[in-house]
Amino acid sequence: MQIHNLKRKHKNKRSVAVGRGGKRGKTSGRGTKGQNARAGRKKRPEMRDIIKRLPKLRGRGVSSLKSLQSKFFPVNISRIETLFSSGDTVSPKTLAQKGVIKSFSGELPKVKILGTGEITKKVIISSCAVSASARTKIEAVGGSVK
Repeated sequence: MQIHNLKRKHKNKRSVAVGRGGKRGKTSGRGTKGQNARAGRKKRPEMRDIIKRLPKLRGRGVSSLKSLQSKFFPVNISRIETLFSSGDTVSPKTLAQKGVIKSFSGELPKVKILGTGEITKKVIISSCAVSASARTKIEAVGGSVK
């Protein structure tokens, strides 16, 4: 009998594998407890949650509170009394020529004639909005509103 023919009486006893993460020890390289240590963890980034909670800006954007309709430019009857003579036509074009209103981006604004003051001259008002009190004062003098 030679040394390579020898056999053991009892086979080699292998140590039983225990699931403690092999050579990594304690936390197995995960470094912490709780949700971070668990398998299949899916933590959302905090900033994403903050962004999701913010209300979205919808509608017309920054100028959502600004009206789409252009505003009327107010002109009082007392101003017409001083600038125009009897028989003249009052319109946005003539008011711009007299320097009462200015054009915005190449267009004349809408004009509304208000009833503040008194009028004695007979004038013709065209393509202007007119308040009820101004209309009665103009028509009482003999003027007309078109």
